[in-house]
Amino acid sequence: MIELAIALSQRRTSNVAEGRLCTRGCPFLALLLQAQDGGLPQGSGAGILERIGSSDPIAKVVLLCLGILSIVSWGIILHKLWTFQRSRRQSSKFLEIFRRSNKFSEVQAVCDSHSASPLVGLFQSGYAELTAQLRQNPPVDAVPGNPRGPAGRPTLKSIAALDRALMRASVIEMNKLERRVAFLATTASVAPFIGLFGTVWGIMTAFLGISQTGSTNLGVVAPGIAMALIATAFGLAAAIPAVLFYNAFTQRVKLFGSEMDDFSMEFLNIAERNFT
Repeated sequence: MIELAIALSQRRTSNVAEGRLCTRGCPFLALLLQAQDGGLPQGSGAGILERIGSSDPIAKVVLLCLGILSIVSWGIILHKLWTFQRSRRQSSKFLEIFRRSNKFSEVQAVCDSHSASPLVGLFQSGYAELTAQLRQNPPVDAVPGNPRGPAGRPTLKSIAALDRALMRASVIEMNKLERRVAFLATTASVAPFIGLFGTVWGIMTAFLGISQTGSTNLGVVAPGIAMALIATAFGLAAAIPAVLFYNAFTQRVKLFGSEMDDFSMEFLNIAERNFT
């Protein structure tokens, strides 16, 4: 019985020694064994803000960059949500007024109250070009030297020029709609890489701590790994909303573009039907 106890004790000592040799070659295995044995540090109570405050300058710069990208992106997101909602609502009302009116002058009178609609920019550009051409080409009965001529109506000098004016206005309105949306694409592309840089830097710091102290204790390794994970989380938190809303806003801009194309063709049809 005594010999059996001695044998078991020697075998347990051998297993512990083998485990120590293995953990020296694999620090992450040592962390796992410490976690299984209940060797994790207790009562640290350090929150994320405390970890950030105690981090090195490189990690702070990484988190600051990600924070700025996230704040600016959310500012653009909220502004564009409000702008697109306002533009959609006013475009619907303006289009209803445009189709119900009998004269372009009546539509021109309500443009100021629907200025957020991109259709207003198209109409004002087309109306200005139309008015300029009609002034240059007056009706026959208004021509000096022909007072008895037949009564006529003003005619367009060039329907192609009116089409070009509408196309130019459409490009301007599209640029307004797409303004600052590209920053969301930039954030979605850059933020994960900045977070990855912070992750790599945190892991490097953890391994340097192991090499300098010669210990795989979590008290040495955990801060660097924690900062690496925080940088990854910040990068994803900045990139995911940016890419989601970028895709949504791009689709919304395409819909506005289709509405402007339809409005331009409708405007040209009315002008060609009444002034050619």
